[in-house]
Amino acid sequence: MIPSPPEEIAVLLQRPVAVFGGGVSGQGVLGLLSAIGGVGRLYDEKSPDAENQFTAAHAGRHGLVVFSPGFSVEHPWLATARAAGCACLGELDFASLFWRGEIMAITGTNGKTTLTEFLTHALVLAGRPAHKAGNIGYSLSRFVLEQSGRVEVAVCEVSSFQAETLQHLSPNVTFWTNFAEDHLERHPGMRAYFAAKWRLAERTPTDSVFAGTSVQHYANEFGYPLSATACVPTEGQPDDPKLAGTVFAHYPQRENFLLAAAWWKRNGMPESKLYQAARDFRLGPHRLAKVGVRREVVFWNDSKATNFHAVEAALATFPSPVFWIGGGKAKGGDLAGFAARIAARLKHAFLIGETQPVLAEYLRARQLPVTLSASLGEAVQAAFALATKGDHILLSPGFASFDMFRGYDDRGTQFETIVEKL
Repeated sequence: MIPSPPEEIAVLLQRPVAVFGGGVSGQGVLGLLSAIGGVGRLYDEKSPDAENQFTAAHAGRHGLVVFSPGFSVEHPWLATARAAGCACLGELDFASLFWRGEIMAITGTNGKTTLTEFLTHALVLAGRPAHKAGNIGYSLSRFVLEQSGRVEVAVCEVSSFQAETLQHLSPNVTFWTNFAEDHLERHPGMRAYFAAKWRLAERTPTDSVFAGTSVQHYANEFGYPLSATACVPTEGQPDDPKLAGTVFAHYPQRENFLLAAAWWKRNGMPESKLYQAARDFRLGPHRLAKVGVRREVVFWNDSKATNFHAVEAALATFPSPVFWIGGGKAKGGDLAGFAARIAARLKHAFLIGETQPVLAEYLRARQLPVTLSASLGEAVQAAFALATKGDHILLSPGFASFDMFRGYDDRGTQFETIVEKL
């Protein structure tokens, strides 16, 4: 049974709710509203099944707006809604009002999807009914609708876009894996990006925040009061023989395990169950996986690497320079600095997408050979033509996929298909 919302929200539900965005989040909200006897009106600029504009006249019909993460806080529609006196809640925030179980929130620049999946797997193995939700592709609204009464714990991936506007969600525990350049096309600088994620941490009990080494560094730099109990040493830690043969044996995945283990130990959970979960666990698709060997050349799919930090982590796993396929839709950040950091780890760069020209300039300034390709298939063919026995060809783009693909998963799937056909 889905619980009733607070009175101040229940009053707003007496009128139709404006739902901004027709994707996974918006559809989840519409389903949840229907289940509780509410009515939703969908607004989406591109959907043929929705209103394609939102004016003051539209706003006058609603008391509540629920918006998808793709809507920035400065979006004109939200400005119009606020000016008309509407309450505006992000989808995650709205859905949390209808959940009475535990919420374990996971955020970070990288690793949050893996940690979300791993904690869910480990909890279920330890006998605690849990299910993943949130930014992982299963909205919390849909989760509430489908999992209420079935599970005790929502293991919820939270992006900075979702965290920055939180008013109601109060996690029982928050894991913050790491912090590095990302989403600077939306957040006006690293401090603002950090502040967006900090919103999640400050809504969590102080002794229930677990933050990795890089988060601690930036908290200190930006003057945020991260408690000593929140600080988990996640970088430069010695090998753990009990993780040998698991995906957590080495960095970057080792960082995820250390955060999970810190919470696991503090809550008195059996260590043996966590290590058993690590042995059983398998990474999701498009996360630095070997996908083929042709003519003794090895191909790697790391399409989920959509920022600089993820690319650098992937490159660090190879003992010698690789043939790198990168590029895509820009997300802000210091491109010159990124090129300087990775150039020594590359034999040759094969660039795709809208970032080609400027990235090529910076890499060539580092005396690195660069090939510009009109398509992913052309980049793979060009790299394969130059590669010799023992070489590695790595797709780890470092940028968003939406200039050429439906998403990082589409990009990775296309890459694997191209490799299969070589």
